[in-house]
Amino acid sequence: MVSEKKKQSVVEIKQLVEKYPVVGILDLFKMPSRQLQYIRRDIRGNVLVKMCKKRVILLALKDIKRKEGIEKLNEFTPREPALIFSEMNPFKLFKTLKKSKSRGYAKQNDVAPDTIVITAGPTALPAGPAIGELQRLKIPAMIKEGKIHVREDFVVAKKGDVISDQTANVLKKLDIQPMEIGIDVLGLWENGIVYKKDVLDVDESAYIQNIKNAYAHALNLCVNTCYPNKDSIRILIQKAHQQGKNLGINANILDKGIIEGLVEKANLQAQNLKGVLNI
Repeated sequence: MVSEKKKQSVVEIKQLVEKYPVVGILDLFKMPSRQLQYIRRDIRGNVLVKMCKKRVILLALKDIKRKEGIEKLNEFTPREPALIFSEMNPFKLFKTLKKSKSRGYAKQNDVAPDTIVITAGPTALPAGPAIGELQRLKIPAMIKEGKIHVREDFVVAKKGDVISDQTANVLKKLDIQPMEIGIDVLGLWENGIVYKKDVLDVDESAYIQNIKNAYAHALNLCVNTCYPNKDSIRILIQKAHQQGKNLGINANILDKGIIEGLVEKANLQAQNLKGVLNI
């Protein structure tokens, strides 16, 4: 049996799915409510985020007939699901949500997003019991000038490691915020295609560099195969001029375009002859 409230939620979701061209599924697991309110405030007007139960999402999406492939969003398994609706294209939407992320302290059982390193040098911690906590994690700490110093860089967690309560407490005392707090986009649907996070997360600088490299390789191919177009024609003319000039010099053809080259060639030959004859 489906409750009346759940039926109303299903109807509401269907209406939103029909209204917006881009629909996505999110995971708000461990997302602080205050942080979520800040993000909602920042994206208001462009994006709508609606928290709902997985069962409601399942019921709503499987009955949408006019949007091919929308039901594929049900293949994701968020721990705390939500739907996102927008008129922005999926890549721009993902970029907007990524920019809204902020740094936060690690908590027990969090997974390290990257390698966490405590760098060598002084800390803000005064000499006291805290040094024992650092040393229990095998962090090379010592007292110097009334402060706790770390003697050398130390890795407390590698990417993918589960952070212990002890590690989380030490990181907080050192004011190290390794966690990214923000909306976790699992997938976005548009025009029958579901884009996953690994596709949406585009490294723009690398993408631009790839385009530049592709252009350079294409231009090089055109020049080497003597294929004329608006980008290669200037280089091809310069190449042809240089080849023609070299031919004229090597064949000793008197022409106003190469006479200076012939004079330089004759002078060089005279200098070589002078050296051979020891004049």
